[in-house]
Amino acid sequence: MKLLLIRHAVAEDRGEFARLGHDDAQRPLTKQGQKRMRRGARGLHRLIPNIDVLVSSPLTRAIQTAEIVTGIYDGLELVQIGQLAPGKTPTALLSWIAKQAPHATIALVGHEPHLGVFVSWMLTGLQESFVTFKKGGACLLELDGEIKAGRAKLLWLLKASQLRDLA
Repeated sequence: MKLLLIRHAVAEDRGEFARLGHDDAQRPLTKQGQKRMRRGARGLHRLIPNIDVLVSSPLTRAIQTAEIVTGIYDGLELVQIGQLAPGKTPTALLSWIAKQAPHATIALVGHEPHLGVFVSWMLTGLQESFVTFKKGGACLLELDGEIKAGRAKLLWLLKASQLRDLA
């Protein structure tokens, strides 16, 4: 199994959005964030030509990022799962992943620090983040055999600017 983890693209300013009385879960991507993510998604497609499953956090900025990815991967369906929302445990996400096809390539669009903690846990078994995802950045993990913490192999970790350079 391969796990492609993608942090949502640049969103509206959190403080300004809150000051206007809006719920942070509804905070959208900026126009520039959308534009950069489209180019980054083209770079992702060069690295990973096929994705079997694309899942997103239920927050607006993650959904919008995932929708940009679906636009590059023709025919890919987007699924939202609560296990990718901020504050959810890595074990909840791993339980969902373990139910997927063993040879699938699964793309997960989420948030920091949740993604960093999850990747670190999958690599080492420790729930301490030593991986930082920049907005629009991504990494690819490989799992052979047992799907459990500490068993993943890091294939690559790229910043959004690096993905855009591949487009």
